[in-house]
Amino acid sequence: MDRTPLYVRLPAAEARRLDEAAHKLRRSKQDLVTRLVASLGDADTLRRVTVETTDDGLTVGHAKFRPFAPPDVLTTAQLAEWLQVDEPTIAELAEAGDLPGRKLGGEWRFAREAVLAWLANR
Repeated sequence: MDRTPLYVRLPAAEARRLDEAAHKLRRSKQDLVTRLVASLGDADTLRRVTVETTDDGLTVGHAKFRPFAPPDVLTTAQLAEWLQVDEPTIAELAEAGDLPGRKLGGEWRFAREAVLAWLANR
């Protein structure tokens, strides 16, 4: 098999997880990364591999996901989907002044950049 060298820097925690996964699964790190890249498929269907360490050992799995590119201004429903919470929670936080937003025509609107700044300060 023809191989091309690939050198990457991983955060220390993720590098340790890759080492642990390779050890537990008895596969080389090269094989794990190769299989991950091969599993990406086409641009419409991406996969993410999750490696978590717990007291009980190592859990390896995967989940399908579609990237979500939120608009610059979001409705309550869009923000709830983006943040993966329910709409009443978004409305409560906005009404209390905890979440940056504005009411326009009786409905809440949220600037994506303001929400990102709010999240970063939490």
